[in-house]
Amino acid sequence: MSTGWGIAAVTLVSLATLTIGALTMRVSRTTSDFYVASRSVSPVLNSSAIGGEYLSAASFLGVAGLVLANGPDMLWYPIGWTAGYLFLLVFVAAPLRRSGAYTVPDFAQLRLQSVAVRRAATVLVVAVGWLYLLPQFQGAGLTLAVVTGAAPWVGSVLVAVIVVVNVVAGGMRGITFVQAFQYWLKLSALLVPAFFLLLAWQRDGRPSPVADADWLLPTSGGDGMALYTTYSLLAATFLGTMGLPHVVVRFYTNPDGHAARRTTLLVLGLLGGFYLLPTLYGVLGRIYAGDLVAGRAADTVVLALPGRLYDGTAADLLGALVTAGAFAAFLSTSCGVTMAIAGVMGQSINRWPPTARRVPPITALRVSAAACVLVPLGLALGSESVSVASSVAFAFALAASTFSPLLVLGIWWRGLTAAGAMAGLAGGGVCAVAGSVVTLAAHPEGWAGALLAQPAAWSAPVGFGLMIAVSLLTRGSVPPGTSRTMVRLHTPEHLDVDRSPAR
Repeated sequence: MSTGWGIAAVTLVSLATLTIGALTMRVSRTTSDFYVASRSVSPVLNSSAIGGEYLSAASFLGVAGLVLANGPDMLWYPIGWTAGYLFLLVFVAAPLRRSGAYTVPDFAQLRLQSVAVRRAATVLVVAVGWLYLLPQFQGAGLTLAVVTGAAPWVGSVLVAVIVVVNVVAGGMRGITFVQAFQYWLKLSALLVPAFFLLLAWQRDGRPSPVADADWLLPTSGGDGMALYTTYSLLAATFLGTMGLPHVVVRFYTNPDGHAARRTTLLVLGLLGGFYLLPTLYGVLGRIYAGDLVAGRAADTVVLALPGRLYDGTAADLLGALVTAGAFAAFLSTSCGVTMAIAGVMGQSINRWPPTARRVPPITALRVSAAACVLVPLGLALGSESVSVASSVAFAFALAASTFSPLLVLGIWWRGLTAAGAMAGLAGGGVCAVAGSVVTLAAHPEGWAGALLAQPAAWSAPVGFGLMIAVSLLTRGSVPPGTSRTMVRLHTPEHLDVDRSPAR
């Protein structure tokens, strides 16, 4: 694909994103508009927006690269990312919406009546968000460098600027429309070229890669370490999905708990359909782009395939379309994560001492949005790039070890105490972060490397176990009014029941 086509694709996506964000400025006026879109987003619109923000660089580029390099065993990634919404549907979606909270720290304080737990949850929201933003900025730099020849920092900075402008302009209501548009753009950007790539493959008559047994089932018959990695990955994706702040916050925008459940069902369908496409690109990459297997090059297979199978204008058009989809992936996910962090930080500005004067909530959110992208942007510009899908896995492991136990136990177990929640958040968080840091810094091998690179299988039980054990030891400190809160979480909104405390 020529540089001109790549620049045109990125420019059009950027302009469309900014235009939609600018148009929503007229309807984003109140604090509720900016933080939770006034809790009025329909299931269809919200599910499209969730699909837009959830299908990140790891989904659009990373899945195809993993399948290309490591075979179909890597499909556990998209399976886990999708099935996580089933857990969210069963355990979290409706009760969380009924809580009436704006953010995860809001829920923590509502449920446990503890400022300390709220502050710990705030720190973890920022940490998970930064871990998730880092690969988005790195992926944007990689994509723009591949398709235009620009320096890697250009794509990272461009995405960061557009994201801040959109969040500042319209808040949650604004990015809802942006993300819904970008889901359908990403789906089309993979679906249309896939049709033509399959036609070219059929025309060439090249054999299917299923004949390559080493690639088809690379870990079949492997040792226990491969089995552990798979199960730990599933634990991270299943549990981590329900704990990702930018996913959780979207359910606060539904009108009620029933709409939250409908939204989750629709998301399952949207994600399941989408993930068929990057898998196909990975298989075709095994046939036509085997030279990209090494290192970060595998993440570029989606961008490279149109030029491997077509020439001239056809290659330019198809390449521009997948480039547009890739850039939309970075923008939509970065918008959602930035909004989640900014919402939490914006509220903290007026809660955290010493605050002499209250800042208007919308102003606080806008300032927080501009500030919260600086750290991940700096890391993206100054650190060595790692695999897009692998780096996102660290964010899932941290969420699975901290927010997942907080939400599940907070919603379903009356006995959770503030001391238990703090112990679980600290223990699970330290284990997950330590595993990620040691992996990136020392690259350990063998069982130590597997346990640290995929910590969720043991760090999530640590989080759950500490919350339960410490809560049992401090059972006398269950907050007053817990019974009323539990009724609020589990009673459908249309039922008229006595919600008074039952202690």
